[in-house]
Amino acid sequence: MIGLLLALLQLFLLALLARIILSWFPATGGALDSVQRVLFRITEPVLAPVRAILPPVRLGGMALDLSPIVVFILLQLLIGFLAGL
Repeated sequence: MIGLLLALLQLFLLALLARIILSWFPATGGALDSVQRVLFRITEPVLAPVRAILPPVRLGGMALDLSPIVVFILLQLLIGFLAGL
């Protein structure tokens, strides 16, 4: 059971990493947009509550969203803990 949970958490971690990387590319209306929408639907339910607690940090004229970084670190810690069981 823990093995399945670890696999799902690692898949979510990969989806989160893909979302972070794809967020650097502008929308073009192509197939990449479809992938971005799917990744958004998968990851946003986890990121939104963290973003509500930790709003984006203002850096001049832009904002840095720290919620993916926080979730990424927490997932890594959870995976490490579960792997040690």
